[in-house]
Amino acid sequence: MVRGLKEELKQNLPFRSRDQEAYLSLLRTADALQASVEAKLSEFGLTGTQYNALRILRGAGAEGLPCSEIGERMITRDPDITRLLNRLEKRGFVTRTRGRADRRVIYGKITAAGLKLLRQMDEPVESHTNAILKHVSQEKLQELIELLELIRAEGVAEAK
Repeated sequence: MVRGLKEELKQNLPFRSRDQEAYLSLLRTADALQASVEAKLSEFGLTGTQYNALRILRGAGAEGLPCSEIGERMITRDPDITRLLNRLEKRGFVTRTRGRADRRVIYGKITAAGLKLLRQMDEPVESHTNAILKHVSQEKLQELIELLELIRAEGVAEAK
């Protein structure tokens, strides 16, 4: 049975507006999704941000990416990409090199060990995320994607 946000939060007073209820519901949902996925990733010894960085570097290919671009592509902002890459480098999942054209630019590259770990994780993580959303139709998922894109594109930009 679906409970409303007011009941979940054990809130006695009504929300001040539909906007407030939608906003809080979005935050509550994002937190629940993140907690669920973080639990799955912890089985592999990674956090969500580490997993995200490895996937970004896998997609970048052999040339890797400058640290600043890794940061721009992250799903959730991490102000310290250097520290994130340090942790992954210590575990042997990434390497870092200086740029040839500009020695000040540091490139992150995924290693064979990082690629192997991601291959091991691909199916279990995808199955986990599919299980989370299995009760939602493809049409509703498409509608949700469009609504979230609308919020990011127009709502967040206007509020800055």
